Amino acid sequence: MLARTRRFFKNYMTTCLIVFSVFAVLTGLAYPLFMTGFAQVAFKRQANGSMVEQDGKTVGSETIGQSFTGADYFHGRPSAAGTNGYDATASGASNLGPTNPALTQAIQQRAAQVRKENGLAPDAKVPADLVEASASGLDPDISPESALLQVKRVAQARNLSEAVVLELVKSHVQGRQLSVLGEPRVNVLGLNMALDRISK
Repeated sequence: MLARTRRFFKNYMTTCLIVFSVFAVLTGLAYPLFMTGFAQVAFKRQANGSMVEQDGKTVGSETIGQSFTGADYFHGRPSAAGTNGYDATASGASNLGPTNPALTQAIQQRAAQVRKENGLAPDAKVPADLVEASASGLDPDISPESALLQVKRVAQARNLSEAVVLELVKSHVQGRQLSVLGEPRVNVLGLNMALDRISK
């Protein structure tokens, strides 16, 4: 009886080890290698971070936001990622709930800053994406409304006509994905790079 139990246990453990080894190789090695190879062939740019280059230098990514604070640039969403925001190694939100006074105060301060920077009335409505950080803190896009709100400031700071800057914004509006997913958006880095090109 004891010998039979030992044989059963040995066979059971052998089977378990074989199954574990096979699945470890399949899911821990073969599948990741296959997906990496497939991505490099079919979606090489996206798989490598959708990096954006200017004058031979990498200046950012289409999918990771960065901070723009100057009056002559369009500003993106606020960020709570890291100490100073837009820290790709510390992606995340503030985790403040909607009833938290600190969140309400932060939003009010951001809205006041947006109104001040763009010469708006004290009670003017401000698009939510200019005062509320995204869940990742790395959102690279803003709504067309947020971009249009900043046209006057950017045009004045760069000595450009508002009509020229307005057309630039309109040309950078991206529609819904597959016509149904998400909302229209403007990539802040792409827009600011185009702005630099026409300002030279």
